[in-house]
Amino acid sequence: MAPWAGVELSALNPLRALWLALTAAFLLTLVLQLVPAGLVPGCALFQDLIRYGKTKSEGPSRSAAYRVFDVPKRYFSHFYVISVLWNGFLLWHLTQSLFLGVPFPYWLHGLLRILGAAQFQGSELALSAFLVLVFLWLHSLRRLFECFYVSVFSNAVIHVVQYCFGLVYYVLIGLTVLSQVPMDGRNGVVIHCNHRIPFGDWFEYVSSPNYLAELMIYISMAVTFGFHNLTWWLVVTYVFFSQALSALLSHKFYKSKFASYPKHRKAFLPFLF
Repeated sequence: MAPWAGVELSALNPLRALWLALTAAFLLTLVLQLVPAGLVPGCALFQDLIRYGKTKSEGPSRSAAYRVFDVPKRYFSHFYVISVLWNGFLLWHLTQSLFLGVPFPYWLHGLLRILGAAQFQGSELALSAFLVLVFLWLHSLRRLFECFYVSVFSNAVIHVVQYCFGLVYYVLIGLTVLSQVPMDGRNGVVIHCNHRIPFGDWFEYVSSPNYLAELMIYISMAVTFGFHNLTWWLVVTYVFFSQALSALLSHKFYKSKFASYPKHRKAFLPFLF
């Protein structure tokens, strides 16, 4: 019997239920995008909620009422500000706990218990959580640097619901990592904002290597936790479907915009999808 069979599957705690629900929601959304147009009823609001940036401009026509809820896509940087601060805060407390024996704050300990923190012993899992939280914090710091000094944002927008979801996501992901700890009781000049067909490296295989790289980052975290950690694999599954959806929408955008777009190039997974 697998070592986690008696523990990991014994209860669907709130965190696992949430990640499972998000996984199912994005899987259903991805499937609906793969169904030929006309087979399912169209919903402008649904399309407005799942699209952002360039893919929103290529979607159904948007009424003025929908545009009221637009926020600039450059607000992506807020996600990583929150992640660096919040997950840095969690990393600080985890470091204090692991190496100095300082207990978590009472409110944080209680929150983790409510969310379904690990209730079994194991120092290896605590060290794994520490390493994953370090990786997550460094990843967020890198993305924040890219938002400020590398990325060039046009006048593209995202829905305010997507914006709020992004803020909550980076708070939740840090808590998910911490819940695995066993418990006792930019500078430069914008040249243009036009889209071009990228070539070279991973772009020869997929339209959105950034989404593929994001998935690989979370898989590496899962490997750090160990292949038996069901909760984090639910996170990975959610990331897979959410990034696949974004990649598919971007792929459709490029194919509709460029008649000469490489036909061999896949959306998300090389040679497969």
